[in-house]
Amino acid sequence: MADELFDNLLAETKELFREKFGGEPTILVTAPGRVNLIGEHTDYNGGFVFPMAIERYTIIAAKPTDAEKATIWTKDCGKKTVPCAGGDFTLSADVEPEAQADWTSYVQGTISRCVAKGAKVPSGFNAMINANVPLGGGLSSSASLEVAVATLMEALSGHTFDKAEKAHLCVEAEHQYAHMPCGIMDQFIATFGQKDHAMLLDCLSEETEMVPMSDPTVSVLITNSNVKHALTGSEYPERRASCKTVAEALGHKLLRETSMDELLAAKDKILALENGETLFKRARHAVGEDVRTLKMKDALIAGDWKTVGEQMYASHDSLRDDYEVSCPEIDALVEIARSIGPEGGVIGSRITGGGFGGCTVTLVKTDKADEIAKKIAEEYKAKIGKDATIFVTRPAQGARVL
Repeated sequence: MADELFDNLLAETKELFREKFGGEPTILVTAPGRVNLIGEHTDYNGGFVFPMAIERYTIIAAKPTDAEKATIWTKDCGKKTVPCAGGDFTLSADVEPEAQADWTSYVQGTISRCVAKGAKVPSGFNAMINANVPLGGGLSSSASLEVAVATLMEALSGHTFDKAEKAHLCVEAEHQYAHMPCGIMDQFIATFGQKDHAMLLDCLSEETEMVPMSDPTVSVLITNSNVKHALTGSEYPERRASCKTVAEALGHKLLRETSMDELLAAKDKILALENGETLFKRARHAVGEDVRTLKMKDALIAGDWKTVGEQMYASHDSLRDDYEVSCPEIDALVEIARSIGPEGGVIGSRITGGGFGGCTVTLVKTDKADEIAKKIAEEYKAKIGKDATIFVTRPAQGARVL
């Protein structure tokens, strides 16, 4: 099924290219979305994350031209009223970011950072972008796009980046051009991902450990709540700033350097700060999430599914109560999965992604995946009144030229 989805997306991308530009594309690249099994809001704290690439992708079809510019179109720019959108992009390192970011910011930012780092294309190109990574679902459609664009720039220029350098320039593009102070996880897994493996990433040392996830009796169920709550845009930066404030109050650069014992011992000191109770809760999540992530990794390797499930639920509870990035719709999905329980084939479930809507990730017994998906969809509809979009995925391959 996953191969068929990919083949259909590839065929559609080629056809869109032919319709827009005429002729056949000569370069095809892809990069996956991702789901984070555990380790949420830890990456910018120098902590541990445990993502895997998923079988949902961005594909770019391209062909060099004699123009001194890139003409790039996309089927889905995030606006339901605009079936296809695009325009010209500058092939220069010296492009000033726009004040208001949209999909073009991710593309232009990545192009400019690639050129600055040595991937200068000899002339222009035409490109069509197409994707089946859900937008706004917490599955990292933005990093998938950025890494796909960087992979295209490598193919066009003949300049190959070190994988870590490639991930970092995509992070820089998101910081500078999309004005989103993300961590490194999404771009790293889109670049480093391996089929049938999850990846433990130490966001401080940037060391990676590929962890086999080849047990055919266990599957990953991703449930999109199809809800994304309207935010002011400050929620993510505020939480990052809260963590930084606590780390500095304890004499550290990052919360990764703080143990839970140290944090608890300094509770009164933190509570005395402005908004101290909130600061303490934010830090308690980040420090505790590192512990949970390492426990889950070890349990997964050992096949200890009971511990895996316990860590996933504990992570969700912390994100709901201490980090406050969940919402009623997501909480409902997790509680439905929890109520099905191990007897019904559910190992564990939690919110995944930045929060305030989006998706849950649930580990399930493969032979009961369809039954579980049906039950979750029915109960979610009954409780929330919305349809959930559910799919099963295996750990996928990272970015590549097709």
